[in-house]
Amino acid sequence: MCVLTLGVLACDVNSLLDQKPLDQISEDAVWNDPPLVEAYVNEIYWEMYHGYQGTMLAGATDEAHFIHGYGTAEFLQANITPSNLGAFENDRYENFEWGSLYGAIREANVVLSKLPESTIEDQQFIDQMTGEAHFLRAFFYHQLLRFYGGVPLITEPYGLDDDMSAARNSFKETVDFIVAEADKAAGMLPLTRSDSELGRASAGAAMALKSRVLLYAASDLYHDNPSGNPETGYTSGQDRTQMWRDAKNAAQAVMDLNEYSLFRPSPANDEEATQNFIDLFLQQNSEEVIMQKYLLRKHQWMGNYPGLENGPNGYHNWAGNTPIQAFIDDFRMADGTEFDWNNPAHASDPYANRDPRFDATVLHDGSNWRQRPPDAVGLDPHNIIQSFREITLPDGTVLPGIDTRDGPIEDWNGSYTSYYLRKFIDPTVAHANGTTQEIPWIYFRYGEILLNYAEASIELGEEEDARNALNQLRERAHMPDITASGQALIDEYRNERRVEMAYEEQRYFDIRRWMIAPDVHTSIRGMDIYVEGQTRADRSSYTNYQYEVSPVIQERVWDDKLYFLPITLEEINRNDQLTQNPGY
Repeated sequence: MCVLTLGVLACDVNSLLDQKPLDQISEDAVWNDPPLVEAYVNEIYWEMYHGYQGTMLAGATDEAHFIHGYGTAEFLQANITPSNLGAFENDRYENFEWGSLYGAIREANVVLSKLPESTIEDQQFIDQMTGEAHFLRAFFYHQLLRFYGGVPLITEPYGLDDDMSAARNSFKETVDFIVAEADKAAGMLPLTRSDSELGRASAGAAMALKSRVLLYAASDLYHDNPSGNPETGYTSGQDRTQMWRDAKNAAQAVMDLNEYSLFRPSPANDEEATQNFIDLFLQQNSEEVIMQKYLLRKHQWMGNYPGLENGPNGYHNWAGNTPIQAFIDDFRMADGTEFDWNNPAHASDPYANRDPRFDATVLHDGSNWRQRPPDAVGLDPHNIIQSFREITLPDGTVLPGIDTRDGPIEDWNGSYTSYYLRKFIDPTVAHANGTTQEIPWIYFRYGEILLNYAEASIELGEEEDARNALNQLRERAHMPDITASGQALIDEYRNERRVEMAYEEQRYFDIRRWMIAPDVHTSIRGMDIYVEGQTRADRSSYTNYQYEVSPVIQERVWDDKLYFLPITLEEINRNDQLTQNPGY
């Protein structure tokens, strides 16, 4: 009790000490209050991050050249060490860092240790929060698995006084744990989520995660990996046929839910197929999406600037993760045949008659784009990408394209390859003024499930099943059916996965688990284009196009140690039971 006496506040000290601080909540209060529990779990979702970071994982693959560097060169030239991981040890790739992932796992462990003691009587709520925590823990462990191989499986929240030393579990044990977690989550979560619960894990998301992990587990790297280390790969004697069967069954289980389908699966023509694929990644909701992260424009700290960070410099954008020529060349012709620079028709007009997903993924010279900013309208009144290296005018004047490193607008932000990213970017947003876009990041979609099913079917020799799954994607893309068998079918499947899942954080892992990285992690090139015209602004006057694959833009070096990332020296010093990945 407090009494105001002669202007002085006199208090009963004991009564003051008994009051709860108004800015703090006790641990018991958190776990016995549904809104607080949900808020705690919501914070763990934040740790899933998204793929719209400025330094996209595509820049560490044969999809893109990240023009700004920011520590990517150490990795691309095989110079990373446990004490210098380059971009992989700063916030550029924070969603893949060992420490960040284990921090998120600890939070999921807290939920799973506290909820059994909760006095909340709503069992459905308890089950849902428990299921979400199991899914989140599985998701973070699957990220660790993909980058590091087998890792320590920590299932209890460490305290400050606990011994935090733990040995690595084997790759097999890590896979088995993730699959068990996904199964638990699927058994506790609703099959899908209502509009008021968008972005939360569902049984379908848990099953999709299981499908991905089992596909990886059956892949070559984890059986034939060059280190022979059981912590990064399976030990000898595993039945790979059964593993492929398990992977196929996991994909089939998602398909059998009949909850997901390809977004607008029957386009009438190539233009509609291109727009269809564009729209898939610009929708807030789609029948193809299994789980995605929703982003709000008002929360600019969420880093949702893909247009600003990856768009053409002629729009005051920063180029960022620019497609490379090897990626461009892997898009098939519209008739399904391979693009070939030795074919005169292909070489004279390399962007014509390509897979409709090409124009939905890449901005190239001649692509239609949004209205130019005021200082560029006079240079390009038609809003068409100018990434040609030079245009020669009738008087002999030679000018560069606007969207190049020699152009008149922010040349330092121009692409070295002459290409820019189209996928994910909302053309209605004026990215140059820093405005974010509200395009969700997709973690799992039905297209991936069909690809997983097809790959497992090929490995099992069940080629007709593989072709049926692949041709659903081909139909959506308005591409001819795949009819190949044997090695040709494997090649067609891998190419289909490459173009369908481009920039979706799949390629980095695919080239490793297939063990083709030594063949594709090579020096990169772009395109040099030369034209003639009346003026730079009059696109209709352009003639005499000359396309030349550029000299080497960036040297890349492969070393087998790059199959896995090194555990940081700090972590190795902190935990004397940890063993380092091979080659480091």
